Amino acid sequence: MASHRRPARVTVLTAAAATAATAFGAVPASADPVGTPEATRATVDRLFEEAERATEGYNEADERADTLRASVSRARDSVARGQERVNRMRGALGSVAGAQYRSGGIDPALALLLSSDPDSYLDRASVLDRVADRQGVELNRLRQEQRRLNQERTEAAELLAELERSRTQVARHKRTVEGKLAEARRLLQSLTAEERAGFDRASRSGRDADLPPLGDLGPASSRAAAALMAARSAVGKPYVWGSTGPSGFDCSGLMVWSYRQAGISLPRTSSAQRYAGRQVPLSQAQPGDLVTYRGDASHVGIYAGNGQVIHAPYPGARVRYDPVGMMSHVTVTRV
Repeated sequence: MASHRRPARVTVLTAAAATAATAFGAVPASADPVGTPEATRATVDRLFEEAERATEGYNEADERADTLRASVSRARDSVARGQERVNRMRGALGSVAGAQYRSGGIDPALALLLSSDPDSYLDRASVLDRVADRQGVELNRLRQEQRRLNQERTEAAELLAELERSRTQVARHKRTVEGKLAEARRLLQSLTAEERAGFDRASRSGRDADLPPLGDLGPASSRAAAALMAARSAVGKPYVWGSTGPSGFDCSGLMVWSYRQAGISLPRTSSAQRYAGRQVPLSQAQPGDLVTYRGDASHVGIYAGNGQVIHAPYPGARVRYDPVGMMSHVTVTRV
């Protein structure tokens, strides 16, 4: 699978978990109509829709895992640099202690600091009165640096733990997607070649009778035109879940790739892409606008004009044109 992915503390993956809630739900056998090719096709369509929602959950969790990996790496670098600073400061104070010893004895405060358990000293600020003013300033700086280092270590450990939770979330989404796709493939294989072809023709069928008149205006901007040209060049490429191209795409991955060719960075998931710009009425859609579907915005395409979108429909299908009214809850976003 060809997939392109991407300091502040990062919080627990509540958003990804919420996206997974529907996708992970087991579907009771009684919910599946049986007995006819039409019923089988309806079940396959539903499985593809559920897999698509799980794919968007996977994309979100995977993107968060990438962010966490980068944060963990930065935190580890910061801890290493902090430890170097502490070591240099302790070395400088050690030199002072050596000079004091050679001149007649080591100061008790420095002896305590340089002992095998110097941390106990750092919480006893009163002993700073035992050293000269200059040494007191240096010791205070060391105490602050040590506390900062301990905090950085704590935050790095928390980031690492969250990264492990994120990896678990990614794996759960992956299992969900693969399970639903395997079941859909099994059902499709039970159909004849003619029935499978009928499914492909009927799936994502248009609802254009419910649409307002469309204006067929030109692209809203030169970048929108460039993104649309990129999407057109991807027509015929296969649907590959979790992928942002260039050899295959899932629905939101196609939008990420197309707009990247126009110099615009989009969020990875379709639900985030819905809010990546200004929302406009469908009657005012212009080529290059994003078009998201369903109440949870779990599918997305790019408006191509003439009442059509370009999108990556579902596994087994290729990037293609379909009617803009192919699904419910249409939202148009101008980036």
